[in-house]
Amino acid sequence: MAPARQKPLLKEKFVPIFSKLRTSTYVDTPLTRQPPPSHAIRTISWNALGTLIATGAADRTLRIWNPERTNVKYSTELRGHSGPVEKVEFNPTHESELASCSADGTVRLWDVRRKESIVEIKPNIGGIDLLAWKPDGGELIIGRQARVIPRSTLTPSTPLNCETPVSSLSFTHSTTNPSLLLCSTTGALTLHRYPDLSKLHTLRAHTSPLLSHSLNPPATLLATGGSDALITLWDTQDWVCVRKLDRSVGPVTSVSFSFDGSYVVGGSDEGTGLDIAHAETGEYVHSIDTNWPSPCVQWHPHRYVLAYTSDSGLRIIGASSTT
Repeated sequence: MAPARQKPLLKEKFVPIFSKLRTSTYVDTPLTRQPPPSHAIRTISWNALGTLIATGAADRTLRIWNPERTNVKYSTELRGHSGPVEKVEFNPTHESELASCSADGTVRLWDVRRKESIVEIKPNIGGIDLLAWKPDGGELIIGRQARVIPRSTLTPSTPLNCETPVSSLSFTHSTTNPSLLLCSTTGALTLHRYPDLSKLHTLRAHTSPLLSHSLNPPATLLATGGSDALITLWDTQDWVCVRKLDRSVGPVTSVSFSFDGSYVVGGSDEGTGLDIAHAETGEYVHSIDTNWPSPCVQWHPHRYVLAYTSDSGLRIIGASSTT
């Protein structure tokens, strides 16, 4: 059964409600000591229902958390990768299937209910740090920050030869006619027809490497985050930049829209704090004190619940967590 969506909030009502939500901390190291740098979380992903959230760390730790339970004993560690976990992504149509990629050169598909790896892919292209599910959940794009992005289901097939190194990728939301978005280290974002991969459009989004991007749920706005500390918002009808957000103090390593597309937030591995902006006006409406860089951010798929990473691990605002 599809979960009920929270009623969208106008920006005048968003802050009074969101600012009162509790922040919960999820850690799998003792609270009495600082987690080692090698345990830093590099990637997070909600499942389609918003009932689970996956984290991947530099020390090969891949963990599935119940957002309503902060104690590590209610989480599940998935073991199999022999290198840092670079990216995790839940299947958009199967809430218990997770894809992960690693510097060990493999991609794994997991059944999180059975707590086991069901498929291992070895495309022989070196360490892998990029992956994205097709919206219908039937195909997976995998690759690395290099000039080749293989297209893959269970076995690699035709590679896409890119003009410049790719830093992030995703599909558009259409399940019947999706396109592929590729972010470049040159600051450009390209839109490709799928599956023939012919180029449809190129945006000169930033003057420095483009690190992250996100489509709002209605697919009317595209947010891009760059190493220039800017978030730019693009109208996807005319592909023009409609506003820029400039409050970040470091490279924008992740960017995310709320479930209704009304609010956008970016994460960075420099500076402290997170700033939430109203996407339609570009007005900053709320700031979150983190006291530590937060490189990964992701809104819940159906509610005003925000997950982000910090020095102590994973934190979620509004998860109604217990121990």
